Amino acid sequence: MSDKDLNWKFSDDSVVESEAVVRARQQSLELGIDAISPAVGAQSAVIAAATGARSILEVGTGAGVSGIWLLTGAPGATLTSIDTEVDHQQHARALFTEAKIPANRVRLITGKAADVLPRMNENSYDIVFIDADPQSVIEYVEHGLRLARPGGTVLVAHALWRGRVANPAQRDEVATGFRTLLSEISGSTAVISALSPVGDGLLQITKLRA
Repeated sequence: MSDKDLNWKFSDDSVVESEAVVRARQQSLELGIDAISPAVGAQSAVIAAATGARSILEVGTGAGVSGIWLLTGAPGATLTSIDTEVDHQQHARALFTEAKIPANRVRLITGKAADVLPRMNENSYDIVFIDADPQSVIEYVEHGLRLARPGGTVLVAHALWRGRVANPAQRDEVATGFRTLLSEISGSTAVISALSPVGDGLLQITKLRA
């Protein structure tokens, strides 16, 4: 195992997850969902806490791992979460309840993000968390930046896509899409961004105030 691999493993192993997150992670495995790593969850919670997030939008509910982490960091926030899978959202809702998250703090929308996002109000969310359909990541980030308030942050999970993004020899659609996204974001004067290598990568994009 390389030093980098050891660092990633150490970063994940150093995180102590709540019982609710552990249950959601186990449910994710049973459903075949590639949930965010513990280190990515913890980092997302820190960002939610540091920004004092009150309104969070999530693209990709899964079984609730990322949602619980985000609401752990922002205990006063409301979470709106979009997913195409009703079954996944039913599990997530039950796990939110187990985590003692009040029902009025979570709104689950079943549908395709490409159909739902254009109908949502711009400049309305403190955090937009994206973890769904990697082929559409550029489209989702464009919507996320429109929906995030000035000073808000778009978080993109799996931004290194199984280590393929960092290798220019990997030219599949997903790896190329993430590389294109990273290049466009790094050259934008409307945002400030950072790519964290924890887990499978977490891209952080903060929308600058005019």
